Amino acid sequence: MKFIPFVALFSLIGMKSYSQKVYSVNYENQADVKVYVVQYENQADLKVFKESYSNQATQNEGRWFFVDYSNQADKKIYFVKYENQADLKIYFVKYENQAGWNNSSKKQLMY
Repeated sequence: MKFIPFVALFSLIGMKSYSQKVYSVNYENQADVKVYVVQYENQADLKVFKESYSNQATQNEGRWFFVDYSNQADKKIYFVKYENQADLKIYFVKYENQAGWNNSSKKQLMY
């Protein structure tokens, strides 16, 4: 019977949570990822939907929740002025089901 709690504990540790809680920093050197917002959906690497609640921003699917403090964030982002400065190009969508990756080779940036 003592074996069951250990199995449960290790199975929880092994599960990865890729939540997308982001914080927008003021300086480029504070960021994990530099982001540029494109004008058109087809130019983006990632289509992003802004969630209203943090528990809705799960996995790496483009559903972001902007937190108030940097220590709450999984990723710190910096919005650059020019496209060639960016690690990731994003487009903000109006509906949750529109969010997702156009360029899945950039997925590792948000893990």
